[in-house]
Amino acid sequence: MKLTQVRYFSHASIILICCCIPIAFAASAAAALFSFPDWVELSPTNSPPARSYLAMTYDPASGKVIMFGGDSGTTYLNDTWSFDGTTWTQIATPSAPPARAAAQMTYDSVTQKVVLFGGFNGTYLGDTWLWDGSTLQWTQATPQHHPSAVTGPMLFPDPNGSADLFGGFDGHFYQLTMWQWNGSDWTQLFPPTVPFARSSAAVATNTSTGQVVMFGGLADVNPNNTWTYDGTTWTLQSPAVQPLLVYAASAAFDPSLQGVVLFGGGSGGVDQNTTWLWDQVGATWIQLSTQQSPPAREGAGMAYDAALHHVILFGGQDNNGNFNDTWELISAPTPTPTPTPTVTPTPSPTATLTPTPTPSATPRPIVTPRPRPTPHPRPTPQ
Repeated sequence: MKLTQVRYFSHASIILICCCIPIAFAASAAAALFSFPDWVELSPTNSPPARSYLAMTYDPASGKVIMFGGDSGTTYLNDTWSFDGTTWTQIATPSAPPARAAAQMTYDSVTQKVVLFGGFNGTYLGDTWLWDGSTLQWTQATPQHHPSAVTGPMLFPDPNGSADLFGGFDGHFYQLTMWQWNGSDWTQLFPPTVPFARSSAAVATNTSTGQVVMFGGLADVNPNNTWTYDGTTWTLQSPAVQPLLVYAASAAFDPSLQGVVLFGGGSGGVDQNTTWLWDQVGATWIQLSTQQSPPAREGAGMAYDAALHHVILFGGQDNNGNFNDTWELISAPTPTPTPTPTVTPTPSPTATLTPTPTPSATPRPIVTPRPRPTPHPRPTPQ
């Protein structure tokens, strides 16, 4: 499948300049530490082969990040790996889903299984597989009902803990149906409002508040928007600031930042390496200024590792090929301020945010599909 974007538009990136507030201390007072998010490249003792459009999530049953499949650039993969914070370990399983790329998976806390659906390996896939982190085994489910066979579906935890699925591309049309996994079958949901049909959007669930956040993707009708879901209906947000329109970006909820983190993605055929945070209270996106950043990419795996308390990023691709690097997003402490003998408060600078209003009528990207042997939906401006 090849998706050629004939026309594309995007908002300008807005950078939030984060300023630490200096505080003076008495000589005997303890010094305070401030922190800011930063990306750090890890050096695992072992790493999976380079790949993109892989499926990745955190599995509480095993306490590790689980990664499956993807595209190596020459073949589709069906290997399963786990990450414990130090190394990646390939897991030998009696059975495994067929090789594929552009599938998605998420943890279902009701059934305590990881649910994998969809993807592409020369054909569009509509099979459902369950990963049991306690036995380290894959099992193919046999539901009576299921979503259409699609590539690039959005799979995420519902606020009630079940696994939900939205959208995808079936080779002809972008989908806007929504489904929920009940442990043995897929049930179609009918929210009063749903997002425009799309695939390959960034999606993650704020597990603290139960808000699902979805941004961007590929579509025939404008996907340059942010939607939230509360377990009942979807709401189109109107943020003052938002990322460039991207597809195949990576997203995960980071409890330490109290927001959904979005990284990278393709935008008009140009891969990005910016990091954004969805501020639920302010209902807007904030660009995080990090000292380091993974190289620009699309189709990377991202998950919040609850055991490590960090967001983990692996793989993806750019125009030069696939990655197999591993990164984590951490809160890095700043140097400890030197105590001063007097209590002289310093005026507190505030974070400066220059919003760019979202246009009331945004020109819509026009995306037309063509056959392609790989599932990578890389728009090419013409």
